[in-house]
Amino acid sequence: MHTVKSLALVFIIALTFSGFMISLPTLASEHKHDSHHNAQQEMLKLNQGVKWPIDASLHTGMSKIKNAVETNISPIHTKQFTSPQYQALASEIKIHLVYLFENCKLPTKADAQLHILLFKVMQGSEQMHQGDNQRGGAIKIIKALQQYPQYFDDKNWQVLKH
Repeated sequence: MHTVKSLALVFIIALTFSGFMISLPTLASEHKHDSHHNAQQEMLKLNQGVKWPIDASLHTGMSKIKNAVETNISPIHTKQFTSPQYQALASEIKIHLVYLFENCKLPTKADAQLHILLFKVMQGSEQMHQGDNQRGGAIKIIKALQQYPQYFDDKNWQVLKH
């Protein structure tokens, strides 16, 4: 998972200094997996009808992302969230993404599915950061958070309240 840690750092550096997002497929090509995927085009799927296993760090990271969004969900839904607030939320989510990339250790196939889900979170975060339809970026993240318990076996997951 050392490569995953490097990928997270590349992602954050790219967002911070270049103003554009390196796509996850580019990052995934550096990832040492038996089967690579294109996170932009692939759909999430179950493991032969069964949810994918998780580890404690995945639960922690996803819960932190959910809590960050949930805390702000009312002003997001009522369109009262300001551009600086979206940018601050995007920065907080990026911190949680780095945590996931550094700590989450899943089997290869589960990890590939997680990348598809996290790519959606990364897209939403970048959209909130850049200021291009920031509310739409938050909605992408909300949808990814709603998909998470449908595909990952997180027995302690608390559904997003809104």
